[in-house]
Amino acid sequence: MFEPPSLIKRMANELSNHATNGHNLLENKSTGYKEDRTGSPGRTSDSPRLSRKAITDLGDTEKTGVPLNTPWTLWLDRSVPNLTVTEYEANLRKIYTVSTVESFWGVFNHVPAPSNLMARYSYHWMRNNIRPVWEDSVNANGGMWKLRCHKLCTDSVWNELLMACIGEQFAQYVNPGDDIIGLSVSVRKNDDLVQLWNRESINAEECKVLKRVEELVPNVTFETSFYKPHQKHRAFEGKRGHP
Repeated sequence: MFEPPSLIKRMANELSNHATNGHNLLENKSTGYKEDRTGSPGRTSDSPRLSRKAITDLGDTEKTGVPLNTPWTLWLDRSVPNLTVTEYEANLRKIYTVSTVESFWGVFNHVPAPSNLMARYSYHWMRNNIRPVWEDSVNANGGMWKLRCHKLCTDSVWNELLMACIGEQFAQYVNPGDDIIGLSVSVRKNDDLVQLWNRESINAEECKVLKRVEELVPNVTFETSFYKPHQKHRAFEGKRGHP
């Protein structure tokens, strides 16, 4: 059974030290972040990856840790206008899949916050190894709640909503048979974009997901907040600047 979010938070400080024995989880950590503005636009081939040491340590926590309700995978990409679906998928970088509380914190505590990403980069935490692609068979009938927020609020919104996703706090706020299957944050020049993915777009606007978001971040005023089915995107199955 999945442990409540309060327990996850209490474990955070301990796990940040324990999970990697003081070793940074990332190799080439600066590439793709604000300190480094080099590299080919639209390519994530040189962006951060987990070190061999980190993979070994995380593997240990996967064997002995407290299981999550479902595995979650962290993805990274850089948005470029007019990519085809194939080009966008080729540009995705899978960072790691976690299935325990400990391995989640082992990744989360050592990956730079969204505020440290360069413009056009995105993080995606997706359930069950689902790809953050509208046209994926799991996603095609779904959509997302899109939240545009001020940069000063991005990290706190991302953290709170991610804990809620991992802690299954949205289950009672979606329609029967539906599920929250992902959370993305996309860094832009001005405001940033946080997006909650769900599986079924039918009647999604009638459910109370945004109400739960307001409860989680009561002091944040979003520039915009609305739901949009994937199939209503002009670029669905075509060229895109995603998201």
